[in-house]
Amino acid sequence: MDIETFRQMVAKKPDGFLGRYGLGDKLLKEGGNLEEAAAHLRVAVKLDPVHVASHFALGRALAGLKQNNEAKAVLTAGIEAALSGRSSGGGDLVPEMRALIQTLG
Repeated sequence: MDIETFRQMVAKKPDGFLGRYGLGDKLLKEGGNLEEAAAHLRVAVKLDPVHVASHFALGRALAGLKQNNEAKAVLTAGIEAALSGRSSGGGDLVPEMRALIQTLG
């Protein structure tokens, strides 16, 4: 889906997880506005606190915004969700999340 489709999803259902995650992730991947991406991904993490990919995307957006402390906290929470078994996947993202935390100092 393209960014505009995700924007329409968010407009129709502002509290919908899929639209928020999809829009934030798409903005991040396509070099869009990092602040906007982070805003949508924060909502996605709030709506589904054990969705590991949301944590990873938000951590990447925050790292891009030089908000390293918040990025580390979000990534750590994502790793904990993946390793705790509370999430329905995402374990494959743990090495990348740990590597990103290391780059943040």
